[in-house]
Amino acid sequence: MCGIVGYTGGRQAAPVILDGLTKLEYRGYDSAGIAVSNKSGNIDIVKAKGKLQVLCKVTHNGENLDGFCGIGHTRWATHGEPSENNAHPHCNEDNTIVAVHNGIIENYVPLKEKLIRRGYKFYSETDTEVATKLVDYYYKKYNDPLRALTEFALHARGSYALAVLYKDYPGEIFAIRKDSPMVVGYTDGGAYLASDVPAILKYTRNVYYTDNYEISRLSANGVKFYNLDREETEKQPSVITWDAEAAEKGGFEHFMLKEIHEQPDVVRNTLNCFVRDGEIDFGELNLSDEDFKNFDSVIITGCGSAYHVGVVAQYVIEDLARIPVRVEIASEYRYRNPVLTGKELLVVISQSGETADSLAALREMSAKGIKSLAVVNVVGSSIARAADAVFYTKAGPEISVATTKAYSAQLIAVYLLALKLAKVRKTITENRYKGFLKELATLPEKISGILGNKSEIQKFASEMMDRKDVFFIGRGIDYATCIESSLKLKEISYIHSEAYAAGELKHGTISLIENGTLVLGILTQNSLVEKTISNLKETESRGAYVAVLATEDVAGIPANFRKLFSLPGVDGHFSASIAVVVMQLFAYFLSVLRGNDVDKPRNLAKSVTVE
Repeated sequence: MCGIVGYTGGRQAAPVILDGLTKLEYRGYDSAGIAVSNKSGNIDIVKAKGKLQVLCKVTHNGENLDGFCGIGHTRWATHGEPSENNAHPHCNEDNTIVAVHNGIIENYVPLKEKLIRRGYKFYSETDTEVATKLVDYYYKKYNDPLRALTEFALHARGSYALAVLYKDYPGEIFAIRKDSPMVVGYTDGGAYLASDVPAILKYTRNVYYTDNYEISRLSANGVKFYNLDREETEKQPSVITWDAEAAEKGGFEHFMLKEIHEQPDVVRNTLNCFVRDGEIDFGELNLSDEDFKNFDSVIITGCGSAYHVGVVAQYVIEDLARIPVRVEIASEYRYRNPVLTGKELLVVISQSGETADSLAALREMSAKGIKSLAVVNVVGSSIARAADAVFYTKAGPEISVATTKAYSAQLIAVYLLALKLAKVRKTITENRYKGFLKELATLPEKISGILGNKSEIQKFASEMMDRKDVFFIGRGIDYATCIESSLKLKEISYIHSEAYAAGELKHGTISLIENGTLVLGILTQNSLVEKTISNLKETESRGAYVAVLATEDVAGIPANFRKLFSLPGVDGHFSASIAVVVMQLFAYFLSVLRGNDVDKPRNLAKSVTVE
């Protein structure tokens, strides 16, 4: 979602902040702004609607803003339309307190009414202006910058990463967070603040992941952390192992295309991290074989593509480990009152580890005493810290809003979880277990083969670029691939698409099929191929243009069906890993052909940190 960058030190602040904000453009935004403490001690604010380039142009890439301490922000509108007035930073009446904020202050209306009664006036529609003036109110009351933030935290409900400049404390940045991510970095002579690591990785690899209700105080001399009692706390930095080049395009036209091509390595690295000498090694997960034996069911929750991974996992885990699995949309599950035995394993899947609904669901279940396993890609993220055990996928930084390589890494995580459960519960033989691990090891090469033959996918996309409606149908794991494929197409091409379990299509939705409607069938589950082909014929008889994505061993496909791509053979449990790559490329090429901004699709944000 929104991006925050702060810097204080020996360099001119504005160019550093703007450079950091460019690294966060992938998060999605509609306006941007920057505030810098100038040499005379006042705080200059510049804001602009639209792309970050507009702000860069107005400030001459920051060179027009003197000063060595400042904060910047890219806004994704939640309260009030995208406009210069609603853009961050926001300030108090005399411009002595300035703040930027990610998240949502849920009780901003009563807080605003309280402040109005005390003489405050408001110029924007945002909850962030309310947050800024609430800090101002408590600062004037107690004359203490730390106390102002602790009082803010005690009175504000919702999620926030709040960074504040006080005119009375030149050269310092104060920040506090709850449920919205914030990292702090320091090098000799400079301190950095950001909502995500790529913004500051150019300057430091040592970062502190701040905790909920933790206050950060940054100056050129170092960083300090405080709890809500304003007591200084000790904190150890984490070292980022991937380099800044990993967050660059590397010669590809778009981050998405680069990340699609990184999938063979991502799959290989994730496998190699957890499979050693022919055995799955979950030693670092803090879950023992005895734990896996004692679980009586698995609950998987996530949002968007992470939820779709869970749908794949449900089929694979139940078939191999013979244990009941429920897959829940996190935004719904957090409000459920489920019937529990206390012996469930909760698996929370999230690329960023900051997904608000998934984090809330995890906390709800943890409060009920349910053991949790997080599958995340970001070390030190909120979900990782809240879970009992963590499976870190090895996808590296994913910049494009539409996930590709993180999805593939998550699939590997749930495959390994399925095999681990199956082995310790003795629901598969040792030979089958070894065979499945060997089959997983072939996935990187098979994905590479698809990437090496992408021209036929690009050709098909060029023929389909004017379609207004697309339906994906499949059964079993193929249905799980369909829902992810449909999401990818919607996310970046803006073509209306739907995914259906093939047998459900005739229960109402087939009424939408008309001449020229593209219906894409996925056929990798041999036992279900005949039934899916039958469903595809039903759509063809109503005027649909039918295309199929099938593994090379599938027989019986009617000659008049368009064959989109012939997939290499793979065990049906793992077919989602190869089929989805074709559909990622199909969505990518369609988006490019339609002239869209592939990496930053409209109305979307990379990390959804608000409800």
